[in-house]
Amino acid sequence: MAYKAFDLTGKVALITGGNGGIGLGMGKAIAEAGGDVCIWGTNEAKNAAALEELKPFGTKVDAMTCNVGDSQQVKDCFAETLSRFGRVDGCFANAGVTSDGRSFLDIDDAEWQRVMGVNMDGAFYTLQEAARHMAERAKAGDPGGRLVGTASLAAISGAARNEHYAATKGGLISMMNAIAVEFAGKGITANSILPGWIETAMTEPMFNWSKFSDNVKPRIPAGRWGNPEDFGGIAVYIMSNASSYHTGDTFLIDGGYFLF
Repeated sequence: MAYKAFDLTGKVALITGGNGGIGLGMGKAIAEAGGDVCIWGTNEAKNAAALEELKPFGTKVDAMTCNVGDSQQVKDCFAETLSRFGRVDGCFANAGVTSDGRSFLDIDDAEWQRVMGVNMDGAFYTLQEAARHMAERAKAGDPGGRLVGTASLAAISGAARNEHYAATKGGLISMMNAIAVEFAGKGITANSILPGWIETAMTEPMFNWSKFSDNVKPRIPAGRWGNPEDFGGIAVYIMSNASSYHTGDTFLIDGGYFLF
């Protein structure tokens, strides 16, 4: 018999950037565990394709087009999510963009704002709406909720030519820790997930660059790149009742790369 605390029946997860990569990997696991899933993404075709992957699990799934860097879009989409699902039990601020690889000396205002606008502002807008909803539920006698930020190994390691990306991910961890302390009394947990080198559309250009892959992959003790499915278990755990006393943590999922 499966551990009952991991049964997510009746729980609703919102995942930004959930139409591919790590976000979709988490969404599929949550749906398989019985949870309902709403994904936000900016690409309508990818949203539709992701829904086709989620539907076979038999739970309620939906997708919305949302630019998380636009605070009004986030407000509107969160209200629509509540209209369609009735509640949000877990919010995964997972949407993100990466660096374009330029030197720190060449990062201009436009590039800085591009990365900050999605990775930092977008996470703030999304998590704030979710926290407000969960706090209101707690006030009404229904405490609990899960807030999650997808950070990165770049937040705790020296990522050359990634300074602005690293800044957003380090800032996200600090924000999640502060949220964890402020809202713990309402039964709301807040945690960060730090992926290492994971095979997604975002990392495909680097992984196809032999100079990079030949030097980095041998340094991963697990002997392989990570994949989106590697984040399913942690997503189910965080969404479940089993994690109700686990808050303010950073879950490093990198196959041992940082240690080595």
